[in-house]
Amino acid sequence: MGGFFGMAAKRECLEDVFFGVDYHSHLGTRRAGLAAYDPKIGLQRKIHSIENAPFRTKFEHIFEEMCGVSAIGCISDYYPQPMLIRSRLGTYAICVIGIINNAEELIEQYISSGGAHFDAMTGGKVNGTELVAAMINQKGSFVEGIRFAQTVIDGTASILILKDDGALIAARDRLGRLPVLIGKGEDCHCVTFESFAYKKLGCEDALELGPGEIVEVTADRITQLNPPGKEMKMCAFLWSYYGYPTSTYEGVNVETMRYRNGEILAEYDAEQGIAQDLDYVSGVPDSGTPHAIGYANKSGTPFARPYIKYTPTWARSFMPQNQVDRSRIAKMKQIPIHELIEGKNLLFVDDSIVRGTQLRETVDFLYTNGAKAVHMRSACPPIMHSCKYLNFSRATSPMELLTRKTVVELEGEEGLNYLEEYSDASTERGRRLREAICKKFNFSSLEFQSLDGLIKSIGIDPCKLCTYCWTGKE
Repeated sequence: MGGFFGMAAKRECLEDVFFGVDYHSHLGTRRAGLAAYDPKIGLQRKIHSIENAPFRTKFEHIFEEMCGVSAIGCISDYYPQPMLIRSRLGTYAICVIGIINNAEELIEQYISSGGAHFDAMTGGKVNGTELVAAMINQKGSFVEGIRFAQTVIDGTASILILKDDGALIAARDRLGRLPVLIGKGEDCHCVTFESFAYKKLGCEDALELGPGEIVEVTADRITQLNPPGKEMKMCAFLWSYYGYPTSTYEGVNVETMRYRNGEILAEYDAEQGIAQDLDYVSGVPDSGTPHAIGYANKSGTPFARPYIKYTPTWARSFMPQNQVDRSRIAKMKQIPIHELIEGKNLLFVDDSIVRGTQLRETVDFLYTNGAKAVHMRSACPPIMHSCKYLNFSRATSPMELLTRKTVVELEGEEGLNYLEEYSDASTERGRRLREAICKKFNFSSLEFQSLDGLIKSIGIDPCKLCTYCWTGKE
């Protein structure tokens, strides 16, 4: 994924932007950067790798190197950014969040137009942020350019620009798959992915951009440059997993949505009469925890934490890239509480089940420490399709997905014609899928949140949500 934060102020603001960007560290693990505008110096920029150390550590000396009354920053899982661009539109810094599926096609078209080139990265790849800037620069204004870029890009692109006069331009992606919010302070305005970031800096809600909306932001005002479109397809997974608990999108808080989600899971189990002899309900830490709290509150079963993750030296965001090392670190982090495991019937709620690699090891760990039974619940429906609109799951090919892989094991390629049935717990195929995964992972029972249950827990118009990873429907 990735996230950005920016501020335009009547004062030095780099420290505020430093903290605002840091509050997006849960959205990316590879690159981070800051760009600032100072009336005397102009635009400045700094980028660091954050693969082995957090943003805060890498940028702790930034105040000795940069200053500004306007600044933007980005946490990225892919490209180094912000980029500094000099073009006929002026000199500016730019951050982009999203994914460009047709990047090679756009690159070839741009190069073949004559005289154009890109700074190539290792392997000849082009920085996607530079590609977006190239699309913007083909037009006579930022607004025309952004609209053009979002039209030709197959994928998603939310854009934050810092101009050479200190003003910010913020554009939400064309279908509003990702949030862009603006906060207002006494002497500033902020642009952010996560709403709590500006609230912690003393700002209040001012505006949530609509799909495709473009605004210019200064310390004094917000000026609409392009109105929002009517169609929205906001990522529903935002609330289920990768959104931060304290954030609110489209008026719906992430943490409270997860409580409702867990409650709906508990209601279903009670109706079906399954997993009713539990000792404890727990979340697979950390993002499964609020879903589990909702389940426990509704079911009346005590909430507990049978194991704790030791994170002081291995926080989630800084796991090794190698899967073998990741598995070892995940195992080393799990510290059991034997009094809450030995001889107990346990139900765990996870935010989702994608590949299931670490989940298998977690269940083995629980049985090794004496658990009597381990029931598993997923807070979202079976993931049957790799996301093609955002890059949080781009490393996962369709056949790496546990549910899709299990379908093929049960019925061969023919089973892929019946994914909707396999997702539905009330069908024969749906029951077979759950039984097969239970056998494979040694679960006492397994259930997934239904699509209707997920949509109900979010509570906004279903037509405004993207559910592609579960349904395959655009």
